Amino acid sequence: MTHVSPSRRSRLVATSAAGLLAAAGVVTSVAPAAAADPACDTVDALMDCVTLAGVEEHLTAFQEIADDNGGNRASGFPGFTASADYVESRLRDAGYDVTRQPFDFNYYEVVGTPTFARTSSPARAFSYSTDGATGDFQDMSYSGSGTVAGAIVPIDVASADSGCEAADFPVATDGQVALVKRGTCEFGAKARNAEAAGFDGVIIYNDGADAERTGLINGTLGGPVGIPVLDTTFALGGELAQAGTTVEIGIETINKVVSTENVIADLPGRRKHDVVALGAHLDSVPEGAGINDNGTGSAGILEVAESLAGVQLENTVRFAWWGAEESGLVGSQHYVDSLAAKELKQISAYLNFDMIGSPNFARFVYDGDGSDFEAPAGFVSPKSAAIEHLFEEFYDGRGLLHEDTEFDGRSDYEAFALAGIPTGGLFTGAEGVKTHEQFLRYGGSEGAAFDPCYHSACDDIDNIDTTVLDENADAIAYAVMTLANPRGSDHGNGYGSTGNPGTGQGGGMGATA
Repeated sequence: MTHVSPSRRSRLVATSAAGLLAAAGVVTSVAPAAAADPACDTVDALMDCVTLAGVEEHLTAFQEIADDNGGNRASGFPGFTASADYVESRLRDAGYDVTRQPFDFNYYEVVGTPTFARTSSPARAFSYSTDGATGDFQDMSYSGSGTVAGAIVPIDVASADSGCEAADFPVATDGQVALVKRGTCEFGAKARNAEAAGFDGVIIYNDGADAERTGLINGTLGGPVGIPVLDTTFALGGELAQAGTTVEIGIETINKVVSTENVIADLPGRRKHDVVALGAHLDSVPEGAGINDNGTGSAGILEVAESLAGVQLENTVRFAWWGAEESGLVGSQHYVDSLAAKELKQISAYLNFDMIGSPNFARFVYDGDGSDFEAPAGFVSPKSAAIEHLFEEFYDGRGLLHEDTEFDGRSDYEAFALAGIPTGGLFTGAEGVKTHEQFLRYGGSEGAAFDPCYHSACDDIDNIDTTVLDENADAIAYAVMTLANPRGSDHGNGYGSTGNPGTGQGGGMGATA
């Protein structure tokens, strides 16, 4: 069941999101906040400072960068480097010290259009998906190259862990293609088990566990595999599992190691050991400029960073623009892996903003309390729940309907959650299809993708909804100021406080609490 809040004004009392933060055991002792200059130093003031025009200025710059660099801003390409240069220049002009953290990653690209056909009766040529939503099949990121013709061998497809164990696979003969079902383990493990058993190719089909898992998978193998690997729908997978099925596959890919970087800047607070981090991936896919995915998140946090420049907050705020997210969340994982245990403990919250202006949007909040969706072990916690409720409070206070979305590790918050850091964030939808209920709630187009241009060339400057983008830019400001400056508010005894000023305690998410 989706969690939808009715239109109402939130009351800034102990039952607010800040009260929930305190109830979750994440209160930090802080000294009373001094007046900050410039005047973007309270929740309301910062939301006034953050403007749609400012966000759109950055999006226009990202579009121009893509136009000047082959149409994309993908990591490993000139358009990404130019995007990182732009972010660094804006931050330095605002007074920040900027770190560019280099790293290598496995770059993947499909050359031409892959082919896939059933050669047994009834013979059929299947259509390649260019948008991740329509079509019969697609390549899995890091697929190998090759031309394959042979018989389908279903691999324990009646089991939820099809292909997860090497013992699932018989020793293959020439001209055999493994058919495995999604579930339990990583796609790369299934593919590598098939390769080790001598199969010439792999087809992974969706498991049909629910309505969201019947179409194409849009998956990654996490790193290069030496044989062709395709994914397909639940329905087509069932057809291919029929005895006597033979297929042909043709695909050419590029797998190589390239260099890219993260861009990171801190706004030092009085409490340098309590860090509120927020991030967005800066890279696009090679197919397009990536203005919604994820120019919107990148522009949103850049606008907040510029607005906060020079403001003295209680807790340090760390802004990060990640590289190589589209290649498997590489940049954020590299960053988390680079931190010592003490540095990880200092990060009291991580907020993620990946696609916050989808043209056929829904207002999604990551389900940090696990009320509607199962999540990987360690993702759901009282502190992550408190972050979720903070964003819900923002929407509720403006009469804006919203709902939970899966907290499943699909974006850059994964590395932080796995490291035990409380996480949360916003999302407005990608290739998923808007339901009738969501159409009634948000308007837009029923039965269409939240972002019809997801991972496509048409994800350009016209592929955003400015209303929801403006709302979510304010939501970023609201959350950052509430967590980083719990007493920096226009609201009575200090928005984010526990309601007891005499204790000297605020509602920040203290790393040491």
